[in-house]
Amino acid sequence: MGGLVLVTAYSVALGSNGWLWFGWVVLGLLTVGVVVARA
Repeated sequence: MGGLVLVTAYSVALGSNGWLWFGWVVLGLLTVGVVVARA
C-alpha cells in the first residue's frame, strides 16, 4: 500500500509519463495478485 502511495506521489510530481503509468498498472496488478493469493 505504501508503494502505491509513493508511485502516485511520484506520478503527480513528474506529470504524465507512459512508463510511469505502465509501472503503476504493474504495481496495481501485483497488489491484487498478492491480495487474492492470501485470501
